[in-house]
Formats: sequence, C-alpha cells, structure tokens
Amino acid sequence: MDRTTYTALAVREGDWWAIEVPELPGVFTQARRLDRAEAMVRDVLSLWLGVPEDSFDVRVVAQISPADAQATVTKAVQSREAADQASAEAARSMREAARLLTSQGLTLRDTGEILGVSYQRVQQITGKRDGAH
Repeated sequence: MDRTTYTALAVREGDWWAIEVPELPGVFTQARRLDRAEAMVRDVLSLWLGVPEDSFDVRVVAQISPADAQATVTKAVQSREAADQASAEAARSMREAARLLTSQGLTLRDTGEILGVSYQRVQQITGKRDGAH
C-alpha cells in the first residue's frame, strides 16, 4: 500500500516559517526553524486527519524570496546532486578498474599508481593484500 505524501510549503515571515499544506486547504502551522517544519506538519496533519503521525510522508519545500535567490538555491541543490551522482559513478568505475587490473596480475602498488590512489586504497577497494593476485 502506498503512503500518502503531503507537501508542506514553508515561507519565511519575520522570525517564523509559515507553513501550509496545499493538498488540505485550511491546514496551516508555523515553526521557528525550518528543521522543525516537518514535525509541526506531522502534528497538525495527525490531528486534522485523525491518524498516527507516522502513517504518511511529508515533503517540506522552502519557498525563498526573491525569485533570483530561489533560482540560485535551486541551482546549488541541483549541482550538489549532480556532484553526488558523479562521485558515486567515479567510485563504481574505480572499483571496476582496480579489480580488473589486479585480476590481470598487477600489484596493488602498480594499480594504485595507474589509478592515482594509494595502494592502501586499492587494497580497500579490492579486498586483496599486497602480493595476492
């Protein structure tokens, strides 16, 4: 069974985040800090819907003003996500290359030299010890 996910739109108003849930008109709450928004939304939705707080998911979306600031934030988040994906792909490629080179009889030190990492890192990646092929 799929869990319902509610979107919580958070807008900074003075010292508070004003939060609304567009899927349920009339549901509003507020939080001093954005990291508390999800808990506040869970509390109000639990009361509003009469269900346990852990029976649904909440996605908090901070709406930043002005629009150019939001665009900058969006670009930063997308860039970080792309970097994370590139890092994961680099790690997969490094493991594959290290295993291939050591399976062809290269030492851990030679493999490390070719890949630009320490022989200790090659040992971690491959699970092999120096002198083992």
